[in-house]
Amino acid sequence: MEVKATTKYFAEFIGTMVLVLVGCGSAVFAGGHIGFMGVSFAFGLSVLTMVYTIGPISGCHINPAISISMTVAGKLSTQDALGYIVSQCLGAAVGAGIIYFIANGNPDYDISANGLAANGYGTGSPDGYSMIAGLVAEIVFTALFLLVIFGATSEQAPEGFAGIAIGLALVMIHLVTIPVTNTSVNPARSLGPALFVGGDALSQLWLFWVGPIIGGIIAAIIWKSLFSK
Repeated sequence: MEVKATTKYFAEFIGTMVLVLVGCGSAVFAGGHIGFMGVSFAFGLSVLTMVYTIGPISGCHINPAISISMTVAGKLSTQDALGYIVSQCLGAAVGAGIIYFIANGNPDYDISANGLAANGYGTGSPDGYSMIAGLVAEIVFTALFLLVIFGATSEQAPEGFAGIAIGLALVMIHLVTIPVTNTSVNPARSLGPALFVGGDALSQLWLFWVGPIIGGIIAAIIWKSLFSK
């Protein structure tokens, strides 16, 4: 049975909200306890669980870079891509808003000091990496992420394991790139926290749209040109 477009869009809204709520929430609420490794697994596990929850409904993109890449690869219509991206951005904003509301329940929390797990470069980078370093990291690791997604969801891949491969790939990417940009590879994930943090997080947001989208397009071209039958 064909799924209604509005149902798919709502699934993308929910999935992206969960990604931000769990991933960014782990950094804001528990980062001091679980460290970079724990945050990496929180992001990966959120995607893994959502793949099996909303994957049958929308494909579980929960990431504008994925939706654009799938459109370039001919796997998603332009109309659905636009609906997905709007839904993902709204879901990310709601997820970030929930984190911000809960965080304010701690009298020691200050968004200007503690942040909201926003992405950044330069002074916004956890380890002070430059804009160029951040851009290259976002392009390369988004491309790698999309190649995993294309491969894990291809007809030749073992059935039922795509969510595990995709979730673990996101863990892998976070383990490497959190010190560089706080890891985006997802424009919606970057948008949500930036809306509340403002300042540099908002002014630097362009990089976390441009980088992942370029990376996703590169992956789509590589997959179609070299690996797709």
